[in-house]
Amino acid sequence: MSKFMILLKENYKQKVKAKSFIIMTLLYIIGVSIFFFWSDIKEALFSSEPDQLIYVNTTNFDVGQMLEDGDIVWTQLASTTEAEEALKKEDYVAALVFSAADTTLAVDLVSLDPLPLNMQQQLSATAHTIGQFYAMDQLNLSPEQSAQLLNAAPQIAMKTLNEAATDGKSEEQKTAGMFISYIAGFLVYIFVISFLSIVTSDVASEKGSRALEMLLVSVKAETHFKAKVMSIFLVALTQFAVLFGTAFVLLKIKDGGAKWTMVSEVLAELHGQYLLYVGAFLLVTIFMFLIIGALLGSLVSKPEEASQAMMPAMILVIVAFFIMVTATGNPDTLLVTIASYVPFTSGMVMPMRIGATDLGVLEPLISLSILIATTFALYLLSVSFYKRSVLTYSTGGLIQKIKTVFKVTT
Repeated sequence: MSKFMILLKENYKQKVKAKSFIIMTLLYIIGVSIFFFWSDIKEALFSSEPDQLIYVNTTNFDVGQMLEDGDIVWTQLASTTEAEEALKKEDYVAALVFSAADTTLAVDLVSLDPLPLNMQQQLSATAHTIGQFYAMDQLNLSPEQSAQLLNAAPQIAMKTLNEAATDGKSEEQKTAGMFISYIAGFLVYIFVISFLSIVTSDVASEKGSRALEMLLVSVKAETHFKAKVMSIFLVALTQFAVLFGTAFVLLKIKDGGAKWTMVSEVLAELHGQYLLYVGAFLLVTIFMFLIIGALLGSLVSKPEEASQAMMPAMILVIVAFFIMVTATGNPDTLLVTIASYVPFTSGMVMPMRIGATDLGVLEPLISLSILIATTFALYLLSVSFYKRSVLTYSTGGLIQKIKTVFKVTT
């Protein structure tokens, strides 16, 4: 067995068996489980008795039939004065007073104390709906006409005059693509932040303890670098597989498979090529930042300096994430377009553009090619620099450490 495979195997086994990895993976599994079962957890933890509310109706329109709500128990009183007295006794939360205002409905929301925002929004939405039905009732519309008016929706069809353009995506396809892209970008962010910290701290710890000096007597620095990056990359893939498997099982068992059916419908709106792009950008981006992390870890002289060394890479990841978040509102801006080709941000931004816009085949290929070429170039540069920096000890900031490496080794 080659020295590379021995180092790879031992590093991988050490990281997978580490308590930090096991605890972090369990926390991710718990987080995924909470996400899927949040409705049940919320009901168990925050369930309470239905709110007691009053309504007073001074119109000829029957509003009682439209106030049926499982979260609220409605009680009708005869007058506003009677309702206010009941509120002062703190027997009820609030009261809705309905009165006629020409052809529209006037609604007064009365409460003893200011209401929470969610209650205000819920009651406002209820009053708005009842007001629509009241207006239709004043126009003497039949129930069929009222239903037709409420359910009226235009039939929208897409037509592109440019025959050379690719077929445009439907709104459903773009929405599904944006949803999947956001999840993929969030995964890139979480995994890069986590494993960038691991690889940087790991190299810094070995260097600070002088263990590398003994190890590099029998193993080339290049071999150590490759084994370190590849082993942690495999650990990241292992954790990803565990989380993906957990999510798949929960989707299958939640609500009798209804969640999986919903996800399948979302995925059906996407092309298989898009999913391949998402996977490629995700894996290459993680691998690129691991290379950067190992290089930055080799610059420090003790483990305490690892967090300072990896700060530039952290900033790049955070910038990429926030650009991706802005892209969910408008994926066609110039900032998003530029960031989708920059290798340090394209891993999160380009999948969003692919899913939410009508990009052709060429643009994603160019972006992915730039990302792969940059990763390869960084690998060659990092290997060369790693040989020089891994046994060089210096003080000062990151720039000063880089200058010291070149002074000592040139």
